[in-house]
Amino acid sequence: MTSLELRKKFLEFFATKGHKVIPSASLVPANDPTVLFTTAGMHPLVPYLLGEEHHAGKRLASAQKCIRTGDIEEVGDDTHLTFFEMLGNWSLGDYFKPEAIDWSYEFLTDKKWLGLPVEKLAISCFAGDKDAPQDNESAELWQKLGIPQERVTFLGKEDNWWGPAGQTGPCGPDTEMFYWIGSEPAPVVFDPADKRWFEIWNDVFMQYDKQLTESGKNKMVDKDWDGSFSTEDFIFKQLKQRNVDTGMGLERTLVALNGLRSVYETDLFAPIMDKVKNILPTIDVKSQRIISDHIKASVFLLSDGVEPSNKDRGYILRRLIRRAVARANMKDIDFDSQKLKLIAQIVLENYKDIYQEFKQEDKRSDILNKLSLETRKFRATIEKGFKEFEKGTDPFILFTSYGFPIELTQEIAAEKGVEIDLGKFNKDMKKHQELSRTASAGQFKGGLADNSEIITRLHTVTHLMNAALRQVLGEHVWQKGSNITAERTRFDFTHPEKMTEEQKSKVEELVNGWIGRDLTVKKEVMPVVEAKKLNGIGVFGEKYADTVSVYTVIDSKTGEVVSREFCGGPHVEHTGVIG
Repeated sequence: MTSLELRKKFLEFFATKGHKVIPSASLVPANDPTVLFTTAGMHPLVPYLLGEEHHAGKRLASAQKCIRTGDIEEVGDDTHLTFFEMLGNWSLGDYFKPEAIDWSYEFLTDKKWLGLPVEKLAISCFAGDKDAPQDNESAELWQKLGIPQERVTFLGKEDNWWGPAGQTGPCGPDTEMFYWIGSEPAPVVFDPADKRWFEIWNDVFMQYDKQLTESGKNKMVDKDWDGSFSTEDFIFKQLKQRNVDTGMGLERTLVALNGLRSVYETDLFAPIMDKVKNILPTIDVKSQRIISDHIKASVFLLSDGVEPSNKDRGYILRRLIRRAVARANMKDIDFDSQKLKLIAQIVLENYKDIYQEFKQEDKRSDILNKLSLETRKFRATIEKGFKEFEKGTDPFILFTSYGFPIELTQEIAAEKGVEIDLGKFNKDMKKHQELSRTASAGQFKGGLADNSEIITRLHTVTHLMNAALRQVLGEHVWQKGSNITAERTRFDFTHPEKMTEEQKSKVEELVNGWIGRDLTVKKEVMPVVEAKKLNGIGVFGEKYADTVSVYTVIDSKTGEVVSREFCGGPHVEHTGVIG
């Protein structure tokens, strides 16, 4: 089965179950201040999981672009990827465990859909702990459908609990589906430690809201807080709206369906891998995989407006590009920007029928040019690194000051018969990472965007800030993310110059003036075409469905429109309550 067929079958199946298919959101989260990237299909839907009404209804399905960097050192094995697609279906306070499990079973085993043999399936459920009881209901539902008791096991939070992606927010137990990929018949008893059991799907039952206790809240306002919490800082409360959130990894499921051993053998990677092998014929398989993965992820990040830098998302993008170039340069010192662009072009070609922006010539050129520029910058860094290595500069300094990867240092050292103290490097790196985490704790501390009164007020303020910035600086200004906690609002936007004090004062004056005038905040659901005709604007890089929620900040007395944006977050009804 091809990736196109699997993606299509999944969305068609859930459409027959009353789900509205929605487009993939941007890799840059619009409603979640605690993560740099969209790591799961739930991130764009957080306001709706917390009770906000979705214009498409209570049953949704999508194929969502995702980026995960927590396992970056594992990339190159058979299963780990930086960029991947997650097929998912959601119930926003509608159906729950019985329907979700029944439909998962039907899609997996019915010959009309995937037709997987039941004897190759196994299930895990949540074992329970002090926060929530064992999920016996899910286990019993699976057994009624025909999964033998020996093939159902209970595991703890580390394996069978999902969310929140940040510190607080909606979460709950999950049940995971595994498929036997071994060449011999599947054993009678399911052993989740056996890697031949391949996880392909995950049904999450969001019935809890993880909240901060008073001790947790007190930590957040402590100026000396180091960013760490303890179990006593949280409490799990039942959500008023119980939700279902499922995730089927597109690449992983293709492995199971097609009897493959690795995600890099799927049609989503094979053409990219072939190009890498063609350009770098002597490089080892793991390096081929890493280069393919990192260049693909970089192309998608660039397509959603992320640019290489030394901070936050831009730093991750820069690291991905440079890791790919460093790997290639281990075997081919002539690996240049032109060769990298040839690989990136295969990515664009491979996905152009799924992501229409990849067909746009200006978009393709912009992505390739930025990759080329970053590659040229790094090649200059590599040359400096070579000189510093010759001087005997410490590998940790080479990495932190010159961006010289430890893998490349090890390779050069081995060729020269020099031994690298990897233990010391790892110790220095651990200390460096701890400092970085502490420094960033203040930026990303807080919880998943919620619908509390203060978050609602501050979210509405971002609309006013956007309007004021566009009025003062010009209409080239676009929102590129926001970070909202109970303490403050941070708003990221495009502008080529540092703002003057006069400009800052003018923006502040406009926002406070609009708040003081107690303007009306009106919500309307309309076709996206109509919203654009009304000059509605949206988050940079965001993809929208045919129908959108539009929030207009308007002076009901004069008819003056201050702001009109596509949005899914919580909002006040009039600006006077913001304060």
